[in-house]
Amino acid sequence: MTGPSNADAMDEVLEVAELAADSGLEGIVTWILRLVGLLFIVVGLGLWLLTDMGLLFVPAGLLVAGVVFLAAPGILLFLAELQ
Repeated sequence: MTGPSNADAMDEVLEVAELAADSGLEGIVTWILRLVGLLFIVVGLGLWLLTDMGLLFVPAGLLVAGVVFLAAPGILLFLAELQ
């Protein structure tokens, strides 16, 4: 038994983004995701700079996820408007 494919998951994400755009909540959703991205970046930098972690995968992952969350809302809403 296999799970949903990546195309199905992307279609669901685009449907949610389109629903948010249609209902007029795109500004709120965009800013919430940007705040989550900013929080991930701050936590990642804090773990990297303020702790004695030898393993840097967690802070690096948080930084990458933060940048994705900062960029993703605009991209998702743009893709939803194209469909």
